[in-house]
Amino acid sequence: MTEVVAALICREGRFLICRRPAHKARGLLWEFVGGKVEPGETKAQALARECREELAVEVDVGAPFMEVTHAYPDITVHLTLLWAQIRSGEVRLLEHCDMRWITPDEIGQFAFCPADEEILRRIEREFPRKKA
Repeated sequence: MTEVVAALICREGRFLICRRPAHKARGLLWEFVGGKVEPGETKAQALARECREELAVEVDVGAPFMEVTHAYPDITVHLTLLWAQIRSGEVRLLEHCDMRWITPDEIGQFAFCPADEEILRRIEREFPRKKA
């Protein structure tokens, strides 16, 4: 099983999602930014590194939001989604082909990686809604 971390980065009632490049596995699907935990890294260290490599930002990593295990045909991942806050830098797409800041109500408009589906259902249930 492969340990994977991802970031739940929020601002103003929205959270950040990124679209995978077409040439990668699960190409053009949406996901939370993140990646594999390398040998000798903690999950927090791995997430900080992935945010630097993929978004050119420094983040403060917080507590886990949720953990899921998902078996794809080519890999089984244990995914830990961690709260993260951008400390410095402006988000730049260094690996992904698109990004969006979305509300929980907009989740259904995007095709996500299957490993994220259970997480997204929890976000839809638990995230505070902005009052109209």
